[in-house]
Amino acid sequence: MTVVHIIDVESGNLQSLTNAIEYLGYDVHLVKSADDPDLANASLLILPGVGNFGHFVDNLYSRGFEKPIMDYVKGGKPIMGICVGLQALFSASSESPTSKGLEIVDMKLSRFDESTKSVPEIGWNTCTIDGEQSLFGIDPFKRFYFVHSYAAILTPETEKKLHEGGWKIAKARYGDEEFVAAVCRGNVFATQFHPEKSSKAGLDVLDNFLKQRHPVTHYTDEEKSLAENDYSNNGLTRRIIACLDVRTNDQGDLVVTKGDQYDVREKTSGNDVRNLGKPVEMAQKYYEQGADEVTFLNITSFRDCPLKDTPMLEVLKRAAQTIFVPLTVGGGIKDIVDLDGTKIPAHEVANLYFRSGADKVSIGTDAVYAAENYYSNGCTGDGTSPIETISKAYGAQAVVVSVDPKKVYVNSPNETKNKTFQSRFPDNEGRTWCWYQCTIKGGRESRDLGVWELTKASEALGAGEILLNCIDKDGSNSGYDLELIEHVKNAVKVPVIASSGAGNPGHFKEAFEMTRADACLGAGMFHRGEYTVNDVKRHLLQHGFKVRLDQTQNN
Repeated sequence: MTVVHIIDVESGNLQSLTNAIEYLGYDVHLVKSADDPDLANASLLILPGVGNFGHFVDNLYSRGFEKPIMDYVKGGKPIMGICVGLQALFSASSESPTSKGLEIVDMKLSRFDESTKSVPEIGWNTCTIDGEQSLFGIDPFKRFYFVHSYAAILTPETEKKLHEGGWKIAKARYGDEEFVAAVCRGNVFATQFHPEKSSKAGLDVLDNFLKQRHPVTHYTDEEKSLAENDYSNNGLTRRIIACLDVRTNDQGDLVVTKGDQYDVREKTSGNDVRNLGKPVEMAQKYYEQGADEVTFLNITSFRDCPLKDTPMLEVLKRAAQTIFVPLTVGGGIKDIVDLDGTKIPAHEVANLYFRSGADKVSIGTDAVYAAENYYSNGCTGDGTSPIETISKAYGAQAVVVSVDPKKVYVNSPNETKNKTFQSRFPDNEGRTWCWYQCTIKGGRESRDLGVWELTKASEALGAGEILLNCIDKDGSNSGYDLELIEHVKNAVKVPVIASSGAGNPGHFKEAFEMTRADACLGAGMFHRGEYTVNDVKRHLLQHGFKVRLDQTQNN
């Protein structure tokens, strides 16, 4: 069996890439040392990376990978870069001005303009290719998963220079900016998107590279019209995320559950934890229905087991074997002391999850603590919070802050130090001024910190996305809290995921139509079988919203 070699400098989730390549019928060998004799004999080489440009390329140089990689390229054998692996081929990046790329592509990367759109770009975008040429089957009517803040931004001058240098390029547009989605010249191919997280469309591109073929797909006008349907979202589809709250029940079984305002106990006799199914099997079902992402939230701590043996690691490992869209995991991502007394910092805890198949980690209670410290320190982080340490090592796009707020009415803004606004929905006393109070420990404890203040601090500390829950709406099936969504979108530039309250496909449409939510998350309505992810996407499509439908989806 053909062996694919992957450069491993401990940069993010290599497990999903390994799973994808093995799924396609190849063996994988991780190259952890530049002295590995197998590197010189490799016939297919992949350079993947996530996170900070400088952290990645500095690791390549310090570990001695530059020369063997350049020798491999000069030898004419196929090499593929993915995400920061693509960026490493360029000369430099404004993200890390003192770090040098491999300079295979003579161009510098820069940060997206965030004045009119969320940054990072997180979501599913299309690529365009000049003429009839093919780049390993990158299909202009399929969608690929991008997650990045920096890119090779194209101008007429830089595009001309790339072509003059012999590079074929696939382009993508995010808002007003066009950037390099993929480059190819001779034996060198690289994608800014993650093929291993782009469902069937991405697996096809990866398979074509491994087989060194360039197929071209032709479409009817009707198919093109469907693919080009657009209800503007800066070029991205509307992301639909399936969320699974995971915990152990009273019998010790790992189950997916769902609560009403975070109460997951049945109201009938027995009062057991509500059991809606097994995590891996349910996640696979939602993937097959077309979920753009899957989120696992560990809503209880797994007690009396070593960190390396926590059940959620096994859930991720099994799920990542056959689910090729982004996976997020939350719960327990913090500085911990293991059972044997070993102190383990949050970024090492996160690394265990990344290496088990997670693409992003979600931080809840500890994000509130970090925000409180941020403000007490004069709006400055001290570098020790989980947000900061994980973001520094793996990039902002790997850190999601999960917020659990509840609405509090006041007589006037003077009654609280936190950001208030006037609600369109007065309380029983006729008050309209309100703020959203943050809670911790699964909603059991309130803090004197508003959601505005928390999300702004989280963004400043390095979070790349906000998962916006709402205690008042949880389990209500009455729709998302639209005022809360807009309140947070006014506070931050990073993407915001709307959560809590979805009961039917119309609620997703309402959120995308009435707010600037970047994604919408559903749970109970999917778990109970009332609607599928595909039902939601078809409903959105019927109302003019752009969604991803390039996967064979089951009802």
